Amino acid sequence: MSLDPEIHDNAEARRYELTVEGETAVVIYNPVAGGLLITETIVPIPLEGRGIASRMAKHVLAYLKARGLVILPTCPFFAGYLKKHPEYAELVHPSYRAALGL
Repeated sequence: MSLDPEIHDNAEARRYELTVEGETAVVIYNPVAGGLLITETIVPIPLEGRGIASRMAKHVLAYLKARGLVILPTCPFFAGYLKKHPEYAELVHPSYRAALGL
């Protein structure tokens, strides 16, 4: 698992950004003790269906793993992604694991 060099952390705006064909997809987060609370994933309509959100999820999860941090996924996309990819369960905050069935 490696970081995607095209995805940038805009720490001031508290979001990861990926610009494709002039459109910017974002993953919005709030830093919390020991990890990130992921609140929303937004992919512009022209970019939908191209795996952009999954690409961003992999990047965020790689970032967290590399730093020994956890994810608190309140974003519906991330919650669904983690349910489909239980191999990331160890990165999910313990209180969220049960809610996601991991």
